[in-house]
Amino acid sequence: MHQHGYIGRKMRLPKLEEKPALVVAAFGSSTRAKAAMDFVDKRLETEFAGYKKFWAYTSEIIRKKQGLPGLQETLARVEAAGFRKAVVQPLHVFPGTEYQQMAETCEYFPGLRVFLSETLLHRWDFVREVLAEVQGEFLPATKGLNLLALHGTPLTADPVNIVYLGLERLVADLYDNVLTASIEGIPDHEAVLHRINRQQLVDKYKYIKIIPMMYLAGLHAEEDLMGAETESWKSRLESLGFTVSCAMTRHDGREYFKGLAHYPRITDFIMDRLHRTLRLADYY
Repeated sequence: MHQHGYIGRKMRLPKLEEKPALVVAAFGSSTRAKAAMDFVDKRLETEFAGYKKFWAYTSEIIRKKQGLPGLQETLARVEAAGFRKAVVQPLHVFPGTEYQQMAETCEYFPGLRVFLSETLLHRWDFVREVLAEVQGEFLPATKGLNLLALHGTPLTADPVNIVYLGLERLVADLYDNVLTASIEGIPDHEAVLHRINRQQLVDKYKYIKIIPMMYLAGLHAEEDLMGAETESWKSRLESLGFTVSCAMTRHDGREYFKGLAHYPRITDFIMDRLHRTLRLADYY
């Protein structure tokens, strides 16, 4: 059906857009940590001013709480608005289960050519550049021990497990006083805590700093990592004799647990992923 034909005029089809739509796919946050998403929004406004921008949220719980659209709903809006191409840029750190679900969703729209961009740690050179940015937060070996906090996945068959294990090995080879653990899955935080206790690392390092390797350090940081409950990482480490801190930052006069979004170059990396995918979209 041609939009200028009789039926097209009657249905008032929208004018087809020449440029792709930009869709930012975020997990979302129900805490004040969601302010970190403003960093990306502001960069999009200046760096991609000629593109129309949309947001989508992959957490079903967050969507229900706040009435936000998921990726499928957002792409349907994009198609209805007259776009024939869309670039989806995830704010996810690892290409895990949610990334695979996004890839499947992008296939639902035969009339819309959707290009799914890469995550923050999609390639090993990406992993190294992010570690180089984060290492400025590390306590030196003379001051204490560092513990990188990953999200992890509970699924043993999830291919992203190789990235988690590879990151753990890379960190162990690069740094003498940095450990890696996941809230869910591997590297198993219970096992890491047992190793810390078994090797009596508190005798060598009186201080330990938890550094979230999550884009938004929201409820996981507030509850699982630094919560007052006896099962939080902070409480467990304090019971071993450590003085525990967490990477923190200030933004607009407020203090936040420092997720990856608060490191200056992380937004640059995300923009690099988006530029690359837009170049691919020009060819196909």
